Amino acid sequence: PDDTRMWNGLAISSPERVWCELAAELDLGDLVAVGDHLVHRDLPATSIAALGRAIGAWPGRRGMRMLVEAHPLLSDRSESRKESQLRVIVVTAGIPGVRANYEIRTLSGFTYRGDLAIPERKLIIEYQSGFHNSPEAFRADMTRISRLATDGWYVMQVNSDDLRDPLELCQRIWRVLADRPTFG
Repeated sequence: PDDTRMWNGLAISSPERVWCELAAELDLGDLVAVGDHLVHRDLPATSIAALGRAIGAWPGRRGMRMLVEAHPLLSDRSESRKESQLRVIVVTAGIPGVRANYEIRTLSGFTYRGDLAIPERKLIIEYQSGFHNSPEAFRADMTRISRLATDGWYVMQVNSDDLRDPLELCQRIWRVLADRPTFG
């Protein structure tokens, strides 16, 4: 009874149970993406803490190891499946200080969010989906990147092709970090 909810007169599995069941079927990136969606700050179906409690009630079942690995990677700030997958790649590669959808206010007064940001190094890793292909979005991205660069931020743009080779992507990120100073 604790694992079901009523919806339009129909008993359905709770978000926590569904997430635990999916651990036996999904890879780490997709499991985190589902969890991120369930806990998203704008319309949460559950919380990170509730998903953690569900793991505790799931001992010995298929996917347990995946749940334990995925739970600390969850974020209520991810805006898309690909952003979640990118964050999993970067964080599991040991790249430190990663913040999801980090808010940045430029010296000229503009406010932006970086998909993934490492504020101490002023590095933004942006996932560019097809949404950014329109002429308007492309121009807005150019202006945004220029304003951020003026304040010392480096914006590294990645796309779905980059996610196909996580090792090479992380090597590029490490090389960028090696050339970036630490900002106080």
